[in-house]
Amino acid sequence: MRPFKQIVLSAATGVSALLFCAPAAAAASGAGADSLPPSGDIFQLVAKQTQGTFVDVDGSSGPSQGDEFVNSGNLFRGAVPVGTYSEICTLTRTAPADEFDLQCAGDLALPLGHLAVQGRFTVTAAGPGNIDLAITGGTGRYRTAHGTVHAVNVSDTETNLTVYLIR
Repeated sequence: MRPFKQIVLSAATGVSALLFCAPAAAAASGAGADSLPPSGDIFQLVAKQTQGTFVDVDGSSGPSQGDEFVNSGNLFRGAVPVGTYSEICTLTRTAPADEFDLQCAGDLALPLGHLAVQGRFTVTAAGPGNIDLAITGGTGRYRTAHGTVHAVNVSDTETNLTVYLIR
């Protein structure tokens, strides 16, 4: 069994990748940096974590309600950097056998606006299962954005993303 902190870091990395890729894909596609993809487009991106901190609120060795993971990183479409992200995930439920739920909220900063993503998913001793989060809105060019993001962890610091962006 992997240590708790490694499971949380891996799960949160997947979330961070997940949370912040839709606008990055939009910025990387189309005729120029200010163009948006057509409605309903699907994008494949890679999120690479550059910073991550685990905050243990009660000092226990295992998961406890209120523990947080704060992270940030860069987003890529192929080898091209297309944005950055930041997020905070809070542990909201613990269960036997190292199972817990994370509630995550994040923001993707792009030259033409910000995109907000949030949601909850379950992590077990084997790692996170499906990570599917909602695109809940944005600012600037992304003010009417919605849709979903699905993440698959490749490593503790890299996540492949599929973004379903609707505007």
